[in-house]
Amino acid sequence: MKKLLLTLLLALLLWTLMLSPWSAPYVNFWWMMSVSACTLSLCASFFAPGWWRMVRITPREILLGVVIAVALWVIFWMGDKLSQLMFDFARPQVDLIYGIKDGESPWMLTALMLFLIGPAEEIYWRGYVQRMLSARWNANIGFVVTTAIYALVHVGSCNFMLTMAALVAGFVWGLLYRLFPERFGAIILSHALWDVAVFVWFPL
Repeated sequence: MKKLLLTLLLALLLWTLMLSPWSAPYVNFWWMMSVSACTLSLCASFFAPGWWRMVRITPREILLGVVIAVALWVIFWMGDKLSQLMFDFARPQVDLIYGIKDGESPWMLTALMLFLIGPAEEIYWRGYVQRMLSARWNANIGFVVTTAIYALVHVGSCNFMLTMAALVAGFVWGLLYRLFPERFGAIILSHALWDVAVFVWFPL
């Protein structure tokens, strides 16, 4: 448990450095995110090996991953429209999120999110954090606590829309992992595809 807590503190520090309005201007988000996600996924693999046994790459898993990513994109599209009706600050905050990709190569961002950031985040948050907390307590508590922590590490951004996005996305991926841990491969793929879709292919 101490190792898990240490990695969570590290995640909080790294995400705050990347997202905080006071420190973000001094770091390149994409490279720091890549290094951070990779570091945490390596910690997960070292401290609790075995997550890869749940990963299967089959046509069915690939199709399921695509379906999940599309469904989550639709949820976010509807949430974006609804939030703009409810909050005056919604669109400006969303635009701030999209501002982190200004000047970056779409091809580079696609490669980083598809092959590194998306998979590494799932390996850490669901394959390690949720799996360990579920084993220590029970699957429901592991799901709820992991979802909450995943959202909380984004609070340092001071961006309500980003924190809520993390809460919703974390809830979906966490719930799927809670109900279908044997579909971890599809969940990893859905995260990677959704990242690229919402940031590069079909931005909101």
